[in-house]
Amino acid sequence: MDTAYDAEVIVVGAGPTGLMLAGELRLAGVRVIVLDRLPGPTTESRGLGFTPRTMEVFAQRGLVDRFDALDTPLQTTTRGHFGGLPLDFGVFPGAHPAVVNLPQVHTETMLRGWVAELGCDLRRGHTVVGLGDTGEAVRVRVEGPDGTAELSARYLVGCDGGRSTVRALAGFEFPGTPATLELFLADVRGCEIRPRFIGEWLPGGVAMAAPLGDGVDRVVVCERDTPPRRRTEPPEFSEVAAGWQRLTGEDISHGEPLWVSAFGDATRLATQYRRGRVLLAGDAAHVHLPAGGLGMNTGIQDAFNLGWKLAAVVRGRAPGTLLDTYHDERHAVGRRLLNNTRAQGLLFLGGTEMQPLRDVLGELTGHEVVHRHLAGMVSGLEVRYPVGPGDHPLLGRCVPDMELAGEAGTTTVFGLLHGARGLLLDLAGDDRLRRRAQPWADRVDAVSARPAGPASDAGAARTEAVLVRPDGHVAWASPGSQEELTDALARWFGAPALSPVG
Repeated sequence: MDTAYDAEVIVVGAGPTGLMLAGELRLAGVRVIVLDRLPGPTTESRGLGFTPRTMEVFAQRGLVDRFDALDTPLQTTTRGHFGGLPLDFGVFPGAHPAVVNLPQVHTETMLRGWVAELGCDLRRGHTVVGLGDTGEAVRVRVEGPDGTAELSARYLVGCDGGRSTVRALAGFEFPGTPATLELFLADVRGCEIRPRFIGEWLPGGVAMAAPLGDGVDRVVVCERDTPPRRRTEPPEFSEVAAGWQRLTGEDISHGEPLWVSAFGDATRLATQYRRGRVLLAGDAAHVHLPAGGLGMNTGIQDAFNLGWKLAAVVRGRAPGTLLDTYHDERHAVGRRLLNNTRAQGLLFLGGTEMQPLRDVLGELTGHEVVHRHLAGMVSGLEVRYPVGPGDHPLLGRCVPDMELAGEAGTTTVFGLLHGARGLLLDLAGDDRLRRRAQPWADRVDAVSARPAGPASDAGAARTEAVLVRPDGHVAWASPGSQEELTDALARWFGAPALSPVG
């Protein structure tokens, strides 16, 4: 253990992205400090659930059952939408359902409990005011309850939101388009508002409402032709209530606001996700209209992609170039995310002039190939990384979950990923294949098993073996990969500890 640093990695921001990243790093034994400027956990819940891909992320770490301890039963659905056009995620057999109406505070509570058990050092009330990358370390100046201090780490990751201090101090470029309109968001108690789950198009704009339980409703107000304002404080609830009444004719001014916020449709993407020893994840790397809650979900998935790679580099098991694949893979996802949410914004927030386009797209979603394409975009299930040459249908995709029967009994594919290690899954009983992976046994588990039932994924049904990265994506598959297993192992998991066995 290198004690020359205060931590091996400093994570700035204790939202879902930062907590997910901290947990991934701690699973690999990396010393982590998480800094957050707030003195305590936020009571605001911008995110309200998870896409199917984020549910896969939580399932691959065994986190789903932890929500039971919070006394917040998960409300699941296969329904979603693209810009207000209904979609059904059931077009992906075997996929996890989406989760709706789960306030972000519960997600953060679950993740905080997880990282605390893993020994994460979370420091509240600490604001980053300066940083420098020396090439050998990152030095961070922090103002905290005990004054100003300097911390050092091998790497620093900014997970500190759309107004990221880390992004600004480290000099990341953040081009894009400014907001053209302003939307209000509020959680209000005591109004019994009629649900409008995917929004209601009205002459003056769009109104959304969703019941959260205990007499609380989430409302979103978007009046067209309302220019954005530069705000340093949240809007008053009276502004929200007035906008709601202008749109719907309903009076909610008597309600009790739990919290109020304003946001716009600005669209920006960092040109790099990594500059030397400083990296960005989540809203610090990309901001956009929060259509379908994709911001929080994409941030969690950024962290899931980055965590195991950064841990491997810090622990000396992989070269620093492995971190370049974080930018290559997730920046492409970010670009597509911005196009996706901008298109949804035009459909959802546009006026009557957009109705012909809505009608045409509504007809097109009746075709399975179009429906599946759009559902893949908003669910996260379409993501496929360029992991190496080959034509196997699972290459680059998230491995499908299935029950497995082996010498140790019955388990699942996702259950084998709980420890955030690599997985060589031998489905054909090939001892020689497992022997070739033995030199990587300190970071890759080689498991021989057979499906306990029929595979729901056609690609899995024709598979003899797969090499799965800790983030669940298939890096090599047989038959179909056009590189040797040992080359794929070295590419993603570094040099072998011993010479590979032939």
